[in-house]
Amino acid sequence: MSKNPEVIAAHGGQLVNRIATASEKEEFLGQAEKLPRVQLDERALSDLVMIAIGGFSPLTGFMEQADYEPVVESMRLANGLPWSIPITLSVTEEVAEPLKEGNWVRLDDPRGKLVGILELTQKYRYNKAHEVTNVYLTDESKHPGVKVVYDSGPINLAGPIWLLQRDPHPQFPKYQIDPADTRAKFQAKGWRSVVGFQTRNPIHRAHEYIQKCAIETGIDGLLLHPLVGATKNDDIPADVRMRCYEIILEKYYPKDRVILAINPAAMRYAGPREAIFHALVRKNYGCTHFIVGRDHAGVGDYYGTYDAQYIFDEFQPGELGIVPMKFEHAFYCTITQTMATSKTSPSTPEQRIHLSGTKVREMLRRGELPPPEFSRPEVAAELARAMQGQT
Repeated sequence: MSKNPEVIAAHGGQLVNRIATASEKEEFLGQAEKLPRVQLDERALSDLVMIAIGGFSPLTGFMEQADYEPVVESMRLANGLPWSIPITLSVTEEVAEPLKEGNWVRLDDPRGKLVGILELTQKYRYNKAHEVTNVYLTDESKHPGVKVVYDSGPINLAGPIWLLQRDPHPQFPKYQIDPADTRAKFQAKGWRSVVGFQTRNPIHRAHEYIQKCAIETGIDGLLLHPLVGATKNDDIPADVRMRCYEIILEKYYPKDRVILAINPAAMRYAGPREAIFHALVRKNYGCTHFIVGRDHAGVGDYYGTYDAQYIFDEFQPGELGIVPMKFEHAFYCTITQTMATSKTSPSTPEQRIHLSGTKVREMLRRGELPPPEFSRPEVAAELARAMQGQT
């Protein structure tokens, strides 16, 4: 591979950077105590960071109504560019009422620390029921993404943002590799093609199989990109998942083909729409390809097994600017004694070993290890220690 190849353009053409310069930060800090305050929850804080580092390019701030409505309706920004998830800052009427359009607003993190500035260009009401039925395809409040919308305030604040400074991640500083940095790493390695892998779960043999299959197609490198923002309470904690990734990469992957980096975004659990969203985010990180497997970003039984793959067909070829790599559900085939899918295995369902995440968690809580056909033994042991509260 030749060095210094061109890296794929960010979504919209240019990688956004909304981290305040030294002079901007000085100006903001000089006025911070006099500015009205909005306290961000964990998800809004993640969104602020992702906008600032370019992960949500071409967004430079929270969406105005002109972008919000077509995104909800047809997965496009006002200029026609594909975008599938609304990125909004919703507040109560009491918070919104004193805020004046055209002024700066101080953005504080959940602990009350100043982290950013919003130039308030618009505040507007939105239809929650319309948003959830379009984005999540359900209005049931037991859906975690729908619940977040229902629990949010009725008014969206919009406008460009500045992140005052990019601090090291409190848990995973060595894996905090932002889009500008992943792009530089890909270029330095001479990678012309990079496949991104999204996960909020510990890595298991099916994940490993499809990742390696993707690389075998001629892809230069893999960005293993676990999400470490807000997730459901019953998801495996991020620190446990990260230890599992470190363990498996050390022993079972070629070191010159994989980069492990964290994705600081929050989960929406929006199934098909979030698959598009995850692909565009990885495009911003410099990936040319993106793995879409079974029930991507799904929860419960709200989405069909492969709906997250079918939704890519709603866009024109090349329109998204990143290539989806669609994989069927992988399992261990007891006939061929290898990992496989229904496309390559002669087995019947009862001759296949695959376990649901719920069943695996139940086994781990009982102190039972998943079989090696499902999970590498070292990973299973790490999960068992964590699930039983052991060090």
